[in-house]
Amino acid sequence: MPGCDTGIPSKDAMFRKLAFLTAFSFSLSAHSMDMSIPPAPVAAPADAIQLNEVPRRGALYRVHHEGKTSYLFGTIHVGKQDFFPLEPQVTEALAKSSSLVLELDVRASGPYFRALERHGQYPAGQTIAQHLSPGAMSKLQQSLDKVKLPLSSVEHYRPWVVANILVGQEIEKSGFNRGLGVESYLLSNATQQKKPLQELETADYQLSLFGGMDDAQQEAYLLENIADIESGAALRKSAGLVEAWSAADANRIATLTRELTTGDTVSARFMDATLLGKRNPEMAANIEAIMRKGDAFIGIGLLHLVGDKGVPALLRQHGYQVEKVY
Repeated sequence: MPGCDTGIPSKDAMFRKLAFLTAFSFSLSAHSMDMSIPPAPVAAPADAIQLNEVPRRGALYRVHHEGKTSYLFGTIHVGKQDFFPLEPQVTEALAKSSSLVLELDVRASGPYFRALERHGQYPAGQTIAQHLSPGAMSKLQQSLDKVKLPLSSVEHYRPWVVANILVGQEIEKSGFNRGLGVESYLLSNATQQKKPLQELETADYQLSLFGGMDDAQQEAYLLENIADIESGAALRKSAGLVEAWSAADANRIATLTRELTTGDTVSARFMDATLLGKRNPEMAANIEAIMRKGDAFIGIGLLHLVGDKGVPALLRQHGYQVEKVY
């Protein structure tokens, strides 16, 4: 990690690392949360290579209602250069749409930093050691030592933030780049086409969901994620999701969703009931409100599209004609 001579990252460097790693671990572990981060290089535009070489990635739906046609595309919030450009059905759908809709504007840093301070940091004078049991604190110290991250650099953050930093540190070794996330690519193309951007959520709302966990839940969440790192499950799950997205493998995406949302853990229950179960109906309602005014290309986290409680299914229940393109 970038830092000063003491080995402790500067406040600015730590903020940027936090923004990257929390977004990284959220999206790859099916949390599908599109954190606002400091500006980063965006993916190459659609004409960077020959489109006839491009495979299908993610999942694409066509949505009809009252004479309007919109598109719903499943994204991942990190990427690699060879993920781009996206295939012609996606780029053409974006070109035909009047606006781009994302969970958040990933270029904005201010809203993320304010939300992180409000929901991810302790009040002045408090540290994580005051909120974890001795056993959990010992486990955390061991994990920090392994990645050479000083406790002093994270002690003012709540356990859910630290958990996601540790998972992100592990996943980052695989070479994923936050600046090459699908949202950045879509934004680059929409900007070139002079399309307006609309947001489905806010950074404050997204982080408030994590901040709503009590101390016991956050300790369990931290320990579960440390265990996943030690067993290799964290990397296996995240890499599996990216591979499934990159191959548009619907069966594997569905299998990973079940794996990530079932089981007697705080992480699985929180993901199932809150990060997907609560947000999916809210996203569907917001998409309906947008479509009442016009058409749009809508990019949301891949796992919001899965199953009978996913956004496509909810739109169908409300009378929308939803066709899966692939």
